[in-house]
Amino acid sequence: MDVPRFEAMEAHHGPRLHRKVFTPGERAYAAGRARGHESLAVRFAAKLAALRALRMKSGCWHDFEVSRDAGRPPVMTFHGEAARAADRLGVTGVAVTLTHDALCCIGQVVLERVEPVERDGLAARDALIGTRGSGR
Repeated sequence: MDVPRFEAMEAHHGPRLHRKVFTPGERAYAAGRARGHESLAVRFAAKLAALRALRMKSGCWHDFEVSRDAGRPPVMTFHGEAARAADRLGVTGVAVTLTHDALCCIGQVVLERVEPVERDGLAARDALIGTRGSGR
């Protein structure tokens, strides 16, 4: 996401853009930052990445929420239609990484899915533990 382009969107749409795209928590986080517009721009980039990763054509921006506790990595939470799309795809986890400077913001989202693996008729977990059907 190009930061000057995001700033132009902010100037054109004003506070309405913030209310439509960002959750109250995201807006509060950005309000407490020296470069809050970059925090919002990078969250917008992450929301776009998640929308695409979930194969959604459109959605409510509030269904994608990026939060971060001090000293911890960012977390993306899905709500509403985004949560339903993640369930349909079998998503078991989400990794999000954010990076930004004065000109460019990148939000990368990786959807995780664990598929059961069988070996000799045993579920992988049971095969690794070695207890089911072994008589031990």
